[in-house]
Amino acid sequence: MTTATPLGGITFFSLNVTTREEDFLYKSSGAIVAAIVVVVIIIFTVVLILLKMYNRKMRARRELEPKSPKPATPSAQGPNSSSSQHPATVTFSPVDVHVESR
Repeated sequence: MTTATPLGGITFFSLNVTTREEDFLYKSSGAIVAAIVVVVIIIFTVVLILLKMYNRKMRARRELEPKSPKPATPSAQGPNSSSSQHPATVTFSPVDVHVESR
């Protein structure tokens, strides 16, 4: 918007600067939001890569370390207990179900 203001026979033209500044702020705010989104994506990517590397390293360490047998712990029930000599196992056998047809 242009306005003319006479001042002693000389006319000055002033441009409405607020609309240009508002447009610039709207455009720059969109660019700022886009930059923040890009930075967040980059941070997530770096964290993901670091976690994958750590997981691989720890898995390799676990697979390469020697497997030591677990030390036998004395039973709390006593040495003559039958449960310490035989592990408890449960076996399921299928049951024959006969349905009478009418």
